[in-house]
Amino acid sequence: MAEESKTAIVTDSSCDLSDEQLEAHHIHMISLRIVCQNAEYRDRRELSEDELYELLKTELPKTSLPLPEDVATLYDSLAADGVTDVVHVSISSGLSGTYNMVRMIAEDYRDRMNIRVVDSKSLSTGLGSMVLMVAESLEAGDDPDTAVEKATAMRKTQLGMFVIRTLEYLRKGGRIGLVEGVVGSLLQIKPIIYINDDGVYQTLAKARGYKTAVETMIHEAIKRFGQVKINLTVVHGQAFEDAQALMDRLKQSLNIARSFIRPVSPVLAIHTGPGLLGVVAEKAE
Repeated sequence: MAEESKTAIVTDSSCDLSDEQLEAHHIHMISLRIVCQNAEYRDRRELSEDELYELLKTELPKTSLPLPEDVATLYDSLAADGVTDVVHVSISSGLSGTYNMVRMIAEDYRDRMNIRVVDSKSLSTGLGSMVLMVAESLEAGDDPDTAVEKATAMRKTQLGMFVIRTLEYLRKGGRIGLVEGVVGSLLQIKPIIYINDDGVYQTLAKARGYKTAVETMIHEAIKRFGQVKINLTVVHGQAFEDAQALMDRLKQSLNIARSFIRPVSPVLAIHTGPGLLGVVAEKAE
């Protein structure tokens, strides 16, 4: 890379990367917002997971885009630091208006920096894995366009899916997407929900009862990847022990290069509630 160019990586708080991961790769995170009856919080910065689950007992907060001024303030500081290129990988445009808002703000900086706004068509650690791919690609000496190409190519190999205890939160939050109509609550039919290629929720399979749904999710991962080497994350909503048990099961059946367990951020938990278990995997390079 030419010495005079300097690239920054930006993502949002739905990426579910840990603070340590963000720090290790110098990744800047913009917070989505959580809007309650009497207050408003920046996701992950001003409201923790535990505080959010406590809140859910008394109200269902709404989620909102990042503050435009938070994006502008970050971009201003990057420009002041001599950054020439920005790769901003955003939560799926099919699930949030964040991508479109960021794209509009980026237009105002065209004269100062080359900002590439990438629609991940994903979220949680699906988005997080793409951001890590960008970081590792840049660290290996690739230029920003190559880093974006690698992350986008990786997304095409990705399967992100989850099981939730109740669809009530998704429905109330208006994020039900293509999942509606598949569920018989009396029969305890649970959908295995995945993020399709367009970046919206869709039903991958159905099972009777939560435990069977988790088993079905394991089978879907095996069916999709077989013995291909993969990177794997198990995500959870206040269900760490269940997440560990799920990870142990997956490790017995899949060829895993890299794995970690992560709680979903408060802004995502609002739409899924406690008890979520999810699997995000993609082919390892």
